[in-house]
Parts: sequence; C-alpha cells; structure tokens
Amino acid sequence: MARETFDVVVVGGGVTGCGTALDAASRGLSVALVEMRDYAAGTSSRSGKLIHGGLRYLEQGKFGLVRQALTERALMLERLCPHLVRPVRFIYPLRHRAWERAYVGAGLMLYDGIGGAGAVPRHRHLGRRAAQRLAPDLGGGGLAGAVTFSDAQVDDARHTVTLARTAAAYGAVVASGAKVVDFLTEGERISGVLVRDSDTGHELPVRAHQVISATGVWNDTLSARAGATGGLRVSASKGVHVLVPRERIRSEAAILLRAEDSVLFVRPWGRHWLIGTTDTPWQQDLDHPAATGADVDYLLRNVNRAIRPRLTRDDVVGAFAGLRPLLTADAGSTSAWSREHAVTCPREGLTVVAGGKYTTYRVMAADAVDAALRNVAGTVPESCSAEVPLLGADGYQAVWNCRHRLFERSGLPVDQIERLIGRYGSLVEELLDQLAEHPEWGEPIPGAEDYLMVEAAYAATHEGAQHLDDVLCRRLHIGTETADRGVRAARHVAPVIAPVLGWDAGTTSHEIERYARRSEAERQAQLADTDEAANAVRLSARDPRL
Repeated sequence: MARETFDVVVVGGGVTGCGTALDAASRGLSVALVEMRDYAAGTSSRSGKLIHGGLRYLEQGKFGLVRQALTERALMLERLCPHLVRPVRFIYPLRHRAWERAYVGAGLMLYDGIGGAGAVPRHRHLGRRAAQRLAPDLGGGGLAGAVTFSDAQVDDARHTVTLARTAAAYGAVVASGAKVVDFLTEGERISGVLVRDSDTGHELPVRAHQVISATGVWNDTLSARAGATGGLRVSASKGVHVLVPRERIRSEAAILLRAEDSVLFVRPWGRHWLIGTTDTPWQQDLDHPAATGADVDYLLRNVNRAIRPRLTRDDVVGAFAGLRPLLTADAGSTSAWSREHAVTCPREGLTVVAGGKYTTYRVMAADAVDAALRNVAGTVPESCSAEVPLLGADGYQAVWNCRHRLFERSGLPVDQIERLIGRYGSLVEELLDQLAEHPEWGEPIPGAEDYLMVEAAYAATHEGAQHLDDVLCRRLHIGTETADRGVRAARHVAPVIAPVLGWDAGTTSHEIERYARRSEAERQAQLADTDEAANAVRLSARDPRL
C-alpha cells in the first residue's frame, strides 16, 4: 500500500466499506481498504442477520426505503450471493379478528409487490387451528389466527468477509489490523491516510486521489480527525440478540411479534432460535458494546407474552450486542432516528457515507463511489455491482446438484456437505482440497461439534483471520452458539491455526488465555444491570489490535 497511489482508499471493513471497495474495484479503479480490527468486527457481525425491507418502515410510510431494500433482497437471493442469503418463513400471530387481519394483510400485499416480487413466497392467511399446528407454542387463548410471509436471512460476518475477498479478486488491496491514525494532506485537500500496523506498530502512508470513510458509529471520531466539520453526525443505538435452543420453542416458522416499543423477531439459527432486537442509545465505548441483564430480560419478557412455556435466563445460550449507526435527528428515542443513509463530501478529497441498513449496503457503496468520483477528471464506468456475484455464487447451484459426488470424494456425510455448501457455495472445493491434504481436519471441533476443524483452518488460510476470536466469533459462530462461549473449542483450534499464522508456543498459549478472558468478560457483562457496569467489565478484555 505504501508504494502506490490509489484511485480510492476506503476506511472501514464492515459491510459498507467492503461493498464500497468491491464497487470501486469492479469499475476498474485501483483500490485499497484498511480496517483497524477484523472484517465485520463491529456492527456487521452483530446485526439481526436479516435481509428484509422492514415491515415497520412500511407502517411508517417509508415506501421508497422499503422498495429499495426489497429490490436488494431479490438481487442477493437470485444473483449476488444465493449461498449466503436464503428465504425464511415467518408467522405473525393475530390477536384480533377482522380489523387486524385486514390491516396486516393489506400491508403484506403491498410488501409482496413493492419490490423484488417473486423472490420469496407470498403471504398467506391462517385460521387459529392452522396457526397452532404451524407454531404450537404460540400460547394464549387470545390467538385468533395468523398470517405467514417470507423474508430472508444472512450470515452477516461471512457475507462481509466474502465481499472483501471478492473485492480483492477484482484487484483491491485489503488489510485488517490497520488503523487510520491521521490523514495526509496536500494544501487543503485530503490526499490519503496514515495507517498503523497493529502487529508491528509501524506507521505508513497510504496515498489516494479520494478517501471514502465508511466507518459506521466511528464516523464522528474519524471526521474530526480529518478536520471535516459540518458533515454527517452519527449516533449509536444498541441492538441485543440472544440465542436459545430450538427445542425450547415449537414452531416450524420464524415468528414476528409486537414488542413494547417496536417489533421482535424469533428466527431459526442452526440449533438455536435467534431472538432480537433491542433499540436503546449507547453512550459507552464503541469498540466493545455489551449485552446487559436488563437487555436479556427485555427480550425474554416480550417473547413470553406470546409463547408457552416461558423462557428464563437459564435458557439463554449466548448473547451479542451490536451498534447501529443512525443519522442523528431530534427525537427522544433511537427507534425514531433515520435508518436511511447519506453521503457527503465535507472536505476536498474526502467522502463520508453513513447511516443505512445492512440490506442496502450495495446502494450505499455505489452512492459513495459516485460522490467521490464526481469531480474526478476522465470517464469512470457506472456501478456494475448489481451484476457481480460474490465468490462462491458462480456455480453454486451446480455444486449443490452434485453434492453426492462431493460426498464420495470427501467421505463427509451428505448433511455436512450440504451445510458446507450453504456456507461456502462453490468455494467448498477449496475446503475439500485442504481436507484431502489433512484428513484429520474432517473431525468436528471438540466443544463445537456443529463445525469441522477444516473450517477453522480455512478461516486462517483463506479468510484473513488473525486471532482466535476472528475464527470463533466471526468466520464461525462458536462464541455465541456454545454455553462456554467457545473456550473449550479455542484450546483445540489454536494449535491448528498456529502454523498458518506463525505463532510459536508462547503466542498460542497467550491467544487461548486471551480468548478465555474475553469470553468471561462478555459473560460477566451480561449479568450487569446497566450499560455503564457492563461496559466496565467488557473493557477488561479488549481486542489486541486496539
């Protein structure tokens, strides 16, 4: 990076930053991307994991935002990443007979047709008995029936790192563990960034004709460092999700519920139900948001209004908190702040993109690149990212159709092959090549038997993982899907990835100890009653790159 002057340097390795790097690279521009931690380490691995238009935005009359998001949903399902995004069926329980059914049905009829029609099945009305057959644990005598509809869900962290890999495949140079500590200038113009390598502590200049900041909740800090006043202001809203075992709620569909001040999603996630989310202001450390006992109680209380038997804290296997970057508005509650995005150029050579929602990352990226190039001499092609499948998408259907041959080649059970294809698409061939060289990696990870050791190895060899938490919390989801938060798995994964990452015995031992401290800090934070108390506990085990 220090040897070249790029057309664009992107700051931020979340979904918007990685999408921006791909958009610019696929236009033929030279691109660098720097991320201070790991790809998707912030908001983009802690989202609701839904690709959706947003029914509550429809209720608020934001038809343009919903149409845009549903169009993007169709693109991802059908073309861009069908191996990472898949439809999920929801049931919406009705408690009132005529008026509620008419009201919800009218909204879902619009939702089915407003954008990307045909990408998922249309909504259907159910009577009380049919609703109870579909979701037996939707208890309470007040159930009058239900409506089913479809949206989509995504493995957000995997999707984001695949965006980064796809950008690299089109020529972008990407680096994690690379923190922007200052901006380079030529007169009044921003001409690049000064980056600190977290491994060595060395600082190096990365020069570019345009800098695009896609830093989410860190936007205000970075803009101030650039001397960019009068630009976008972003506030952080905390969203918490919990996981409970699938057997605790009997339902063949995900569930959409009305919560005290918003809506609540209960959706399948492997062997678990993923329940969320909260929506509260967060004024603590941005790097390590923490779920509190109060957050967990809020989610359980609202779910328990609709299901029987009731859930308790003992049912919660894991929890995580993420921060939404909201464009600040004058409102008392973050649930009323803007989910739409904005792009500004507060200083010559600098473009800032902020706000938005995960589903519309590609639109945000294209808008950011368009704005950055507005005053650039010469002709630059328009965005073509709507036509660029992510790595693993090309040939995905053919690989799925041939999965029995992969079973014969690898010796893995067919259900494991199907799970791997659903996570890696046509890139599953790369994992099977590694497995041929290291047959012992075909064993399940002790303490996290849903995953194979080859997946942990692949995270280090192909997916840019540098630390244990990169592997266990983002490339895989062991950190939230196991009762011990992956501590046992860490002891088995570390020796496998150590040779790839150049760790000696001391470093390997330190990584295991650090991961255990991190897991304990998150567990203790979850027992706290306030954000302040949870934040103080969580900061006892910071990311080593910070």
